[in-house]
Amino acid sequence: MTRTVPGRTDHVVVVGAGLSGLAATLHLLGAGRRVTVVEREALPGGRAGRLDMAGYLVDTGPTVLTMPDLADEAFAAVGARLYDHVELIPLHPAYRARFADGSALDVHTDPDAMEAEVHRFAGAADALGYRRLRAWLERLYRVQMRRFIDANFDSPLGLLSGDLARLAALGGFGRLDPRVGRYLRDERLRRVFSFQSLYVGVPPARALAAYAVIAYMDTVAGVYFPRGGMHALPRAMADTAAGAGAELRYGQRVTRLERSGERITAVVTDQERIACDAVVLTTDLPVAYGLLGRTPRRPARLRHSPSAVVLHAGTDRTWDQLAHHTISFGAAWSRTFDELTRTGSLMSDPSLLITRPTTTDPSLAPAGRHLHYILAPCPNTELGPDTRAWEDLGPRYRAELLRELHRRGLDGIEAAIEQECLVTPATWRSLGHTAGTPFSVSHTFTQTGPFRPRNLVRGTENAVLAGCGTTPGVGVPTVLLSGKLAAARITGGHRRPTVSRRPPPAPTAENSPAPTEESAA
Repeated sequence: MTRTVPGRTDHVVVVGAGLSGLAATLHLLGAGRRVTVVEREALPGGRAGRLDMAGYLVDTGPTVLTMPDLADEAFAAVGARLYDHVELIPLHPAYRARFADGSALDVHTDPDAMEAEVHRFAGAADALGYRRLRAWLERLYRVQMRRFIDANFDSPLGLLSGDLARLAALGGFGRLDPRVGRYLRDERLRRVFSFQSLYVGVPPARALAAYAVIAYMDTVAGVYFPRGGMHALPRAMADTAAGAGAELRYGQRVTRLERSGERITAVVTDQERIACDAVVLTTDLPVAYGLLGRTPRRPARLRHSPSAVVLHAGTDRTWDQLAHHTISFGAAWSRTFDELTRTGSLMSDPSLLITRPTTTDPSLAPAGRHLHYILAPCPNTELGPDTRAWEDLGPRYRAELLRELHRRGLDGIEAAIEQECLVTPATWRSLGHTAGTPFSVSHTFTQTGPFRPRNLVRGTENAVLAGCGTTPGVGVPTVLLSGKLAAARITGGHRRPTVSRRPPPAPTAENSPAPTEESAA
């Protein structure tokens, strides 16, 4: 049995209406708790917010949705269904990868379609290798999910199980890049199945092979897009929570927590005092620790993931070579990761994620217009340029990125921009994200699983943490799980879904939406 919050827990205050806070809220409501959610912004979503740029509707946070069943599980806690509230569109392809040598690969989650694409791209040997890699990814996911991802830990001893031996037998404690290389000879293909480790702040050459589970989510389980944008998910979660009895109070900033001994007795905002029996904190770790007046001791200082520069661009044209998600790889690879995680310099030959949500939902931009989200990983402010340096560096780096995109075939992109918003590490820092990164604490071995900052803080018995800084980690699926795990610390266990689940069909060429004029390639 894992530890749970002792004593009365009838009324829980959740601080933050992001994905983790809303997931915790739904699971708490389903277990019979009264819940009040306090959010500093005027709308739900947290990192998954919404920006209106003169009719261009921008998702300010994640753009990739995988494992929607985890969100559905939160809805199920209150007898609802995700698919009744959000229309999920399977993406086909999940990604398009474009390489410096001019080649391109569409990444399909349907195994037959992907095998045929790999055969066209790299030949018969790698097509066979893809099938073997896919089977390994599926086994890896099955072993990890129940015991290591969807699990609360009280100590490293919680790792000791038969699943640990099975994970070791699968090579999960080796390194990611060499493991993928066992199945795929083509260096370009290996990138497609290993770049995901950057999501958790570790280069593929140093990441545990266990983190190939993210490639499973991206390349096997499927990638989806909610109609109305990613923000449609937290908006639907908030509406469902309100309908199930939660009180959501927007535009309130938490200033302090009142306590009696080791128990939090009230959450105080800049507008009111809210008495409570327990609290879930979804803020960045330093903010949460500051409110609690407790910072756990660790043998080494926490290391943070790289950050990102994001250019949201509303344009009067688009480019046929783009899919919904396009990864534009530079020629450099290992040097890129050294720059991001060791030397602290900007990528000299950048690999970029370009998302064009209007491929799938044209209503996100004015008629005849297009929305592009250009993400360039960069060092965080602990390792690279600090927040002050980004004041001058930001506009110059924007210009460099647009010149590079022009060279890579998005000709005239700068002249096509009608509305834009540039986000840099200084922006992330101003939003309260430590080290100027929205990706929080990296997933090195000593910051993973039972070694990651726990969701219970010693010295406070009725406060629980949730969000990407605590267990299980960074990313939409894991953040949703963090809310579920936080609720379980209060309620004493997981609540099983009580209504039948009807997930969307897996992404295939047959059930994907017909391409719009601007998405045809």
